[in-house]
Amino acid sequence: MPFQIVRNDITKVKADAVVNTANPNPVIGGGTDAAIYKAAGEKLLLKERQAIGNIAAGQAVYTNAFHLKAKYIIHTVGPIWIDGNHGERDTLHFCYSNSLHMAAKLSCTSIAFPLIATGVYGFPREEALQIALSEINKFLLTYDMKVILVVFDREAFELSGKLVGDIEEYIDEYSVKAVRDAEYGGEYKSLGHRRQPRLAETASPIFPSARGKSLDEFLGKTSDTFQQRLFKLIDDSGMDDVTVYKKANIDRKVFSRIRCKKDYKPKKKTAVAFAIALELDMPTMLDLLSRAEIAFSPSSRFDLIITYFITNKVYDIYEINAALFKYGQPILGE
Repeated sequence: MPFQIVRNDITKVKADAVVNTANPNPVIGGGTDAAIYKAAGEKLLLKERQAIGNIAAGQAVYTNAFHLKAKYIIHTVGPIWIDGNHGERDTLHFCYSNSLHMAAKLSCTSIAFPLIATGVYGFPREEALQIALSEINKFLLTYDMKVILVVFDREAFELSGKLVGDIEEYIDEYSVKAVRDAEYGGEYKSLGHRRQPRLAETASPIFPSARGKSLDEFLGKTSDTFQQRLFKLIDDSGMDDVTVYKKANIDRKVFSRIRCKKDYKPKKKTAVAFAIALELDMPTMLDLLSRAEIAFSPSSRFDLIITYFITNKVYDIYEINAALFKYGQPILGE
């Protein structure tokens, strides 16, 4: 998939380019900078870095990657967080944008980022994540490249406190018992200002009526496959194929395979990614997924998180993937 979030040590990630949160001066710093120098070969990398000289905040330069599993190291200098009123956010936007465009100039097919400036530079993690996702999203709408956001652990991966609280409350409210109650006529469950629908409201009339028909007649009414329904929905959306697969975090080659294979059976995370890209409501999404023999379960955290975002009409796949990663679920796309 074009965008991935992984828990790993960035020095062990295989990518054409690895981004280093560099010291502005040609010396070995701390944190990620020190780890990259050590893994790449301190003397070799420092010599090449010294030839470049000082780097301004937000700028991006590159060196060879030496002993890393990469072709290049892209060095960018993040902002030191003071109070948010000294251009820190703009500088961080430039770090991601300049690094991504540098990778494109170098004809890289993949790039790995740490969460820039969130270590000793003190940039708030929640804001840093939103800036990273915003710039990556903007870049991938135009360029074909695999972008990997590497975090050391999920605890360091901070989402909005309100978002986390709302998701956890939603999961608690929408427990198996609540769904069963709703299915058998229970009242609506409320979550803040939002009204949560009964299961009957999110169910879709997928199957035609069998009343008065023989089995042969009933089986003769076979409906669209997943592939057929997907492309009808794309046509109805008014979006072109490229926009849809980019919004769905789907690789172009995967999309071509879907286009050519009438009996294509997607993975659940792929099918849901298309539903998010097309901004489907719950009944339409469940209908699409049923054609690939995929169901939603009220006991699945993945399913509840997706339901939370669709119910609240939030279709930003980067925000959704960040939440899925935070909760230890597979992210959307392929």
